[in-house]
Amino acid sequence: MTQLIVYSAASPQNILFATRDFATIQREVQAIGAHIERWGASHELKAGADQEEILAAYTPEIDRLKAQRGYRSADVVSIKPGNPKWPELRAKFLSEHTHDDDEVRYFVEGTGAFFIHIDDRVIELIGEAGDLLSVPKGVTHWFDGGEQADFTCIRVFTTTEGWAANFTGDAISDAFPRYEKAA
Repeated sequence: MTQLIVYSAASPQNILFATRDFATIQREVQAIGAHIERWGASHELKAGADQEEILAAYTPEIDRLKAQRGYRSADVVSIKPGNPKWPELRAKFLSEHTHDDDEVRYFVEGTGAFFIHIDDRVIELIGEAGDLLSVPKGVTHWFDGGEQADFTCIRVFTTTEGWAANFTGDAISDAFPRYEKAA
């Protein structure tokens, strides 16, 4: 259920625009420098596939991204319902932040939402299995996988350090609906 919802940053209950039309979503996110694409490749993975198996299955797609955008490393993050670390991770991801690198996620399975704060709008971009989402470096945003997160994502980076956030200290994300409410 890939979806785009645009809110007024000053009034989170005010939805300015919403769509599930993929072409429209692509145009809207491209206008803010973000990116979404669908990978048509369907890879057979065994249940519980580990990071090496997932990365090996998606090597052609990851190599294409590396060649096109200069990414140098990739890893896999997988959060399943009941994960005792999720509440702490979720609290961190829900805090508005930026990165010195693009934040790129390919949803191998599951779903989640990026909330991108641009000027007077907040754009909620919900991705699902098969979606590649990219938030440009330096753009304020937060992420929510829901109260009972259930996703596996490939992450790619231009550095080898992995995920590192620059928190803004702004509590804006507290005013917006959580992912499970919007989904």
